[in-house]
Amino acid sequence: MTEKENNVKHFLELIQRSRRGKFKVYIGMSAGVGKTYRMLQEAHSLLRNGIDVKIGYIETHGREETEELVIGLPIIPRKQLFYKGKNLEEMDLQAIINLRPEVVIVDELAHTNIEGSKNEKRWQDILDILEAGINVISAVNIQHIESLNGEIKQITGIEVSERIPDSVLQLADEVVNIDLTSDELVNRLKEGKIYTADKIQRALTHFFKSENILQLRELALKEVASQVERKVEAEIAHDVSFRHEKLLACISSNEKTAKKVIRKTARLANYYHSKWFVLYVQIPSESNDRIPLDKQRHLINNFKLATELGAQVIRLEEQNVTDAIMKVAEEKKITTLCIGKPHFSLFKVIMATSVFNKLLNKLAETDIDLIILS
Repeated sequence: MTEKENNVKHFLELIQRSRRGKFKVYIGMSAGVGKTYRMLQEAHSLLRNGIDVKIGYIETHGREETEELVIGLPIIPRKQLFYKGKNLEEMDLQAIINLRPEVVIVDELAHTNIEGSKNEKRWQDILDILEAGINVISAVNIQHIESLNGEIKQITGIEVSERIPDSVLQLADEVVNIDLTSDELVNRLKEGKIYTADKIQRALTHFFKSENILQLRELALKEVASQVERKVEAEIAHDVSFRHEKLLACISSNEKTAKKVIRKTARLANYYHSKWFVLYVQIPSESNDRIPLDKQRHLINNFKLATELGAQVIRLEEQNVTDAIMKVAEEKKITTLCIGKPHFSLFKVIMATSVFNKLLNKLAETDIDLIILS
């Protein structure tokens, strides 16, 4: 692309960005920290200041304090959908776009829409609203961020099914952490401000254990800190000597290992605000006519996951994995290679070749770092 074409593209991007609505996200370590409450407080403040703000979707979970704050705010009626023999309610995306309020409050960012809706996920609805030039305030818990899925499962023992791509948070103009101490959150739970009485004891012995809350709180604080750093990097000019990171995640057909490498590399890319790639080298024994169907399916799912998290997927057919990695690292000007732990299959493939020392030497010569992810 010529310099003239680059200038035109940059100008078009500036125009599109100026037309797009602003996006603010409240993030918390768990349910009950007060995200919805804070959004409604902000809505009242905006309304008092003459801003056309409307409730697109709010979920009070029957919490009395939260329900009281809904009173007096203009609400866009929900859409009625008939699904599996039941009348259900969903946010009315088209009504929001037609009414075009200055600001719309949309709760439950990670929500999965009822089948038959325009989009599968609510975060996709929000992208449509932003594209229409409407400002959005939304909320999400830390456990719904895609690249943290593995860590959340380790902490809580729960596989969170509703997740948002990290790229959605990266689009936010402002990310605000709603923080409580472990004791404050547990007290709110015991007082019945989060769940009904019949659910309190189970919550205390499972998700709301003190050690879980502390770890989730740390993740939420880190996430917001990284968002702030990214914003600073994007808006403040860099010194010309600043090294812009480019990460290459090298995966094999091992489903679980690949998923870990992808998610952890996504976190690193997120932290450094850097471009990243996922490389899968298809060796002859894993050609399309030899690789088992279940492995093919897992590979496709991992490619999809990588794309959703913002990576560019590269798939090569090569006899020698190490040579393929070196080739891609040079072509894409990679600064950091990310691979699985030594006992994983990809590392075994590399170690089994006599070219491994050559790879390490090449990395040293080109100032490329190597990160082994566990």
